Amino acid sequence: MKALVSILMGSTSDWPVMAAAATLLNEMQIPFEINALSAHRVPELTVDFAKGLHRRGVKVVIAGAGGAAHLPGIVAALTPLPVIGVPIKSSNSIDGWDSILSILQMPSGIPVATVALDGARNAAILAVQILATADAELFDKICRFKRDLAEKIAAANEELGKIEYEYRV
Repeated sequence: MKALVSILMGSTSDWPVMAAAATLLNEMQIPFEINALSAHRVPELTVDFAKGLHRRGVKVVIAGAGGAAHLPGIVAALTPLPVIGVPIKSSNSIDGWDSILSILQMPSGIPVATVALDGARNAAILAVQILATADAELFDKICRFKRDLAEKIAAANEELGKIEYEYRV
């Protein structure tokens, strides 16, 4: 089985956030790999890894990073694959804004799809949607997933409707 999605993080301290992406991909039965790479600490390894992603059959990259958060951008510069960036509020972060802006403000020609701060689950959902454009079975799965979300909201509203207040209309 070959990985279709590559989950990358700047260091293993990002794993508590990035685990949400792995969990969702696992639930959707999508093969994935997990690696810690650093654009700053092991730049040569990161370059080699990013350049080889598509040759190994990977279709989408989810890259999380905190602080200066260069990992998603450098990977996007080195691969033709779509890269989804997950800004992470790290111990040296300025409320996460440094990570958000580092990933979001990419130069023209080097896009990184950016999700919310610590939004690894949404990154995985987006990766599934990208893969589903070329896979009918996966398309059905993501449609079911979206229907389930809608059903949860409908059920929540039913429960809210049971709460009584004297002046509730």
